[in-house]
Amino acid sequence: MPHETEMRRRAGDASVAELSSAATLLEAVGRGSRLSLKRLYELESRRLYGIALKIVRRSDLAADVLQDAFLQVWRNAKQYSPERGSAEAWLTGIVRFRAIDTVRKLAREVPTGDPALGDAPVEPDVIERLSADADAEALKHCLTLLEKEQQKTIMFAFVEGLSHSEIAARLSAPLGTVKSWARRGLLSLRKCLAP
Repeated sequence: MPHETEMRRRAGDASVAELSSAATLLEAVGRGSRLSLKRLYELESRRLYGIALKIVRRSDLAADVLQDAFLQVWRNAKQYSPERGSAEAWLTGIVRFRAIDTVRKLAREVPTGDPALGDAPVEPDVIERLSADADAEALKHCLTLLEKEQQKTIMFAFVEGLSHSEIAARLSAPLGTVKSWARRGLLSLRKCLAP
């Protein structure tokens, strides 16, 4: 028979899981409530699947993205802070990042050119034409030429995978300014890396 404290915790989990607030459910997930995770999935999965599907454009990949996202939610729910934004936005950010990451991974797949496998070689773009070593050195050099804010914005976006709004929060800067830094930084990088 479960200990009295465990019974109270389970009863609390059940009452939290009955609530429909994503923020309340997410906080309960952060405390280890599996029932709240299930309820959160029931509440948000349809909307989040739609977001993933718009990005990856394949139902099987969208389902994988959603599963990976909820595993991440289970592991990282303690990191959610209502002061930094709504639970729905936090969940959307996770799904969006996972979906974009999936698309990027698919884009990195190198076709073999073997017609039996159904793929054909694609002409590499300007950045891919650089050799691996030269590419890393060129990118490193070009990053040093950017303004500090542009540099930080690009590193947060591409190395840490943060969204513009997450970068804005991290740098305590307006969202429009962060978007501008990212756009101008990427244009500068593209010019610098062009042969």
